[in-house]
This record gives sequence, C-alpha cells and structure tokens, in this order.
Amino acid sequence: MPTVGQDVAFGPYNAGLRGSQLESAVRQALELVGMSEFIDRPPHHLSFGQRRRVAVATVLAMKPAILVMDEPSSNLDPAARRELAEIITSLDITLLMVTHDLPFAYELCQRAVILSAGVVAADGPIKSVLSDSNLLKAHRLELPKGFSL
Repeated sequence: MPTVGQDVAFGPYNAGLRGSQLESAVRQALELVGMSEFIDRPPHHLSFGQRRRVAVATVLAMKPAILVMDEPSSNLDPAARRELAEIITSLDITLLMVTHDLPFAYELCQRAVILSAGVVAADGPIKSVLSDSNLLKAHRLELPKGFSL
C-alpha cells in the first residue's frame, strides 16, 4: 500500500470497518508497536525492523485472539530483535511462534514443542526442552555458544 496507515487498514477495511472505527483500529495497532509517527510514510522507506513492526500492527489491527508468527526474529539486527521482543511481551495475547531462534523463543515463550517430520518429538516447559542437549542434537537444533538457561 502507499502508506503505512493504509497497509495496516487493509485487513480491517476488508472486514467491513469504516470511518472512525477504522481510523481507531489503525492508530491503536500502530501505537502498540511504536510506529504511530510513521502512519503517512511509504512502507518501502522503512528499515527492515520497522517493516516487521508494521507487519505485526497489520495483524493486531484485526484484533486476533492468537498471534501466529513464523521466524519473527529472522534478518533483524540485535536492536530490532530486542524491540520486537519488547513489543511481543507487552501484548496481552496468546503467541504461537515457529522459530529456530532458540534464545528468542526462550525469552518469549513458556512452552516449547519440537516437531520432526510432522510428528511431535517433544512438548513441555521451554527450559526443560532446551536443556535436553540430546533432544536438540537429534533434531538439528542448537543453542548459541555461551548461551545459558
């Protein structure tokens, strides 16, 4: 869309919101991700981290019960990654996240499920799952050197 505001409005508009209700949904979503001042800016003029925050706002504008994210920390620099984590933890919403970024998952999630060939290989408290080095190795997952639980 030509502007960040129009991008965030796309879903609610197509769901039937109009006028002040649409404007309110857009402003609230952008406020939640700290991008209110960018409402009139073209999305292609944003950094990658800002684009990721706007993408989250486009979903939040739809008032979902569950926020589903696929590799949300990919291609983000450390500052943008931290900012995204802060935004996600500030939300009062159920989060389902698919990621290979185990430290990011540890920071944001209480529970971990490891899928292998479409089958649940592990399901439990994230600290327990990530502490099982044999399990992680068997499923080609690893924590970064120096990372401790």
